[in-house]
Amino acid sequence: MSLPLPQSPETESWTQAQGEAPAWNLDPRRSPDKDIARKSFLRMVSHELRTPLNSIIGFSEILRQELYGPLGSPHYVEYANIIRDSGTKLLTLFNGFIEIVRLESGGDLKPVPEQVLPYLEEAAGKLKSVAQDRGVRLEVKLRDEDIYAMFDPRGLASCLDQLLHNAIDFTADGVVELDARCSGDQVDVWVFNRGDAPEQSDIERLMLPFEQGDGHVSRTREGAGLGWAIVKLNCQVMGGVFRVISRPGEGLKAIIRLKAA
Repeated sequence: MSLPLPQSPETESWTQAQGEAPAWNLDPRRSPDKDIARKSFLRMVSHELRTPLNSIIGFSEILRQELYGPLGSPHYVEYANIIRDSGTKLLTLFNGFIEIVRLESGGDLKPVPEQVLPYLEEAAGKLKSVAQDRGVRLEVKLRDEDIYAMFDPRGLASCLDQLLHNAIDFTADGVVELDARCSGDQVDVWVFNRGDAPEQSDIERLMLPFEQGDGHVSRTREGAGLGWAIVKLNCQVMGGVFRVISRPGEGLKAIIRLKAA
């Protein structure tokens, strides 16, 4: 069921828009537990891919910083940077893919009553240096410490991380706002940035995995287009919904709607 967006003086204009041998099982009535098998497979793949990628990133960082002495030609430092950046991009892509598969399998998030404000502050603090490198300031507008909602801390942190990265990439005026508002039995947590934004008609498509916008800004952005898909699935597993209000040329407001606690 679609719930109406809460109205407020500040955002009213925005809320008006929308190793052993296998045990063979030959009895079809005793099929293996697919969920257990999938989780086991994900754990194996996660370990087998993350371990070498982390080694590549770590050793390239040692070379880049020349920790054990100069490399000689500056080209070697340049190449070490390329190796590190490429390894980091691959690891980010892999982590996003694994997250999608895990959430589509039902995930393991357990919503509990939690105070909202500390998680907004923590999310902004983690990305402070990333934002500063882009000339962006993260502002937590919420000051109400009495707003509580039902969510899994890991799930909300993942959502905020994805939305903040997206907002930092696309903001036009150097400010990204985090805020929340309680209305009845629901709590809206949102990330807002001014700047270029997709058409509202494209929003549902962009929430699908591996979808990206067609605008010139979107085409210059790196990534596989997993961010909104991860946020949407996280919200569903936590019993909430994910909504986006977009106004091309003006800005975008990404809203995580949770049950109030």
